[in-house]
Amino acid sequence: MDYVSALLPPIVMAAFFIGLVVTIVKSQGGPNKAKEDAVVDAALARAEAARQANGTVSS
Repeated sequence: MDYVSALLPPIVMAAFFIGLVVTIVKSQGGPNKAKEDAVVDAALARAEAARQANGTVSS
């Protein structure tokens, strides 16, 4: 029975990890994708504008 107790934690962690990956993949895209992309684009534009206002040039 020692092998069962030795293998159980990695199997449980692998199952949770697979579930997490499946959840992340399924949540990509969908009806909110355009809204999420717009929020990220706006945040990047604000950061770039602030960087240019400070005179910092990015390469």
